[in-house]
Amino acid sequence: MPTVELTKDNFEETVIGSDIVLIDFWAAWCGPCRMFGPVYEKASARHPDIVFGKVDTEAQPELAGAFRISSIPTLMAVRDRTVLYSQPGALPPQALEELITNIRAVDMEDVRRKAAAGSGGAD
Repeated sequence: MPTVELTKDNFEETVIGSDIVLIDFWAAWCGPCRMFGPVYEKASARHPDIVFGKVDTEAQPELAGAFRISSIPTLMAVRDRTVLYSQPGALPPQALEELITNIRAVDMEDVRRKAAAGSGGAD
């Protein structure tokens, strides 16, 4: 599945309507963002069951602000409407694959139990 351009108009519906969403916060002027782009695109082709979204921080400053994005690229992983990962920096292909494997392996019932108990979620 090709990457999806996320905007303030489709962001919530995309995250709510998908089991796993990876979000690449990027900008055209950002060299590391341009280097990470092809890695992200290739991963999206390998994992058609995951939504690979891209947020252009220049075009969507409200979204970047809402998630306190201060450095790009920043990759965020959301599963069942819960942010499980959010880190700045371009990942090499193998690290991105490991992240995807780890996100798939998270016990979301455990995450919900911990969140309900007030001990926080998975990070």
